[in-house]
Amino acid sequence: MSTNTTSITLDHEIVIVGSGFSGLGAGIQLKKMGLDNFVILERANDLGGTWRDNTYPGLTVDVASTSYSYGFELSPEWTRLYAPGAQVKAYADHCAQKYGLAAHLRYGCAVVGATYSESNNTWTTELADGRRLVSRYLVSATGLFGPPKLPTIPGVESFAGKIMHTAQWDHSYDFSHKRVAVIGTGATAIQVIPEIVEQLAHLDVYQRTPIWLLPKPDLAISEAARARFRRFPVLQRLARYATNALNEVLFGIGFSHFRQVPALFRWLEKVGVSHIRKQVTDPLLQEKLIPRYSFFCKRPSFSNTYFPVFNRPNVELVTTPIERITPNGLVTSDGTERPIDALICATGYSVFERGIVPAFEIRGRGGLEIGDYWTKNRFRAFQGITVPNFPNYFMIFGPYSAASASWFGMIDTQVRHLSRCLAAARQRGAECIEVKQTSFDEDFEHVLRRRRNQLLFFGNCAQSNSYYLDRNGDAPLIRPATQLGMWIRSHLVSMNHYNFTRGPAS
Repeated sequence: MSTNTTSITLDHEIVIVGSGFSGLGAGIQLKKMGLDNFVILERANDLGGTWRDNTYPGLTVDVASTSYSYGFELSPEWTRLYAPGAQVKAYADHCAQKYGLAAHLRYGCAVVGATYSESNNTWTTELADGRRLVSRYLVSATGLFGPPKLPTIPGVESFAGKIMHTAQWDHSYDFSHKRVAVIGTGATAIQVIPEIVEQLAHLDVYQRTPIWLLPKPDLAISEAARARFRRFPVLQRLARYATNALNEVLFGIGFSHFRQVPALFRWLEKVGVSHIRKQVTDPLLQEKLIPRYSFFCKRPSFSNTYFPVFNRPNVELVTTPIERITPNGLVTSDGTERPIDALICATGYSVFERGIVPAFEIRGRGGLEIGDYWTKNRFRAFQGITVPNFPNYFMIFGPYSAASASWFGMIDTQVRHLSRCLAAARQRGAECIEVKQTSFDEDFEHVLRRRRNQLLFFGNCAQSNSYYLDRNGDAPLIRPATQLGMWIRSHLVSMNHYNFTRGPAS
């Protein structure tokens, strides 16, 4: 417990909301700085975020495991180049234990709102059970994605069979000899479908927009190789550098500088089309599975097992739009009803909508609610982390923070920015940190200028139905920058972009 200049008792100096990798990463960095008076609030009864909630069959990371870890805590235990989900969850548990976060974690703490007090320069975080926690600083680490998004199709509530979202998988349900429909063909569906199809009597795959897939170099990592990683950590670090460099070329340079290097993605599209034609025997099906939008308008992925599913006689690819759901099945716009026993919704999550980032109500100076602010002024944040009129509030994965194919690259830059702000405040004897309006505006203008080179605004994305784009036609999920650029900026960004004051915000 500590007190500020107006003798307000603090429950904690810092409150972190969320115990996924971003929340854990923030907590680890605070401990490295010697800041131990913090708490990590988690609505569930375990840590891990996405990797706690998702347990569907076939779950793996969709970037190389060599890049999917904190840079300071490489794991030599991955058994495949694309690690299974259970191993990623085990890695989260390992990091929390190794870096002493157990004492800071509070489970069953669903946050419903947080309010800034101008007179006391404090944040009051309100929990669903009515409890309130007062802190100097507030860190939102609830991720980029909201709750699972179920399809809004007429009649869905009338379906008499089993219905589940992939993020809420029911392992007790027996799929043996069942007729099943899967809605969605994104990164989750391509993992689930090959895992369950062998059990089924029949499978209908409802595709609105096809996905770009490349061959998956999913190599097994032998025990001998893992032993070498343990003995010679430099080998693992070299492997990480190699996969990071590949990610940077494809995502950072290719995606954010598409205008300068369009040939890169045209080559990837050729590889993707060839992958389909080699794996699917029916020429008509091949054409249905080939995307008609530029590579990366939607997040692509890797798979060697998804396309061959459509060679099976008990699998149908349905591209006619769904009109309604009945108690017994799905009806498409041509009037065809396909009966099913179970409906799997691989329909993703809400992204950058009000109430998603952050996942609770935030009120800053003068009672300004951040969702209201963004509704009127578009999603934006300085370097993806801070917003004027919200002193001492930091976001991990705010608008325009993502610039890497791996979440850990983004966590690294955001947490470093946070730690530099806190260190600068400590050096100045300040208790209030707020980004300057001019810096905030200039940063957004920079984003708008740079995005003219971005694939989403220069490529052919009209038919992609991309979740990257919000209702304003902006792409607040992704910053038009390279990960290397963000890494450098997180080290060098001037603290002169912030106002540091000793007492309550003026």
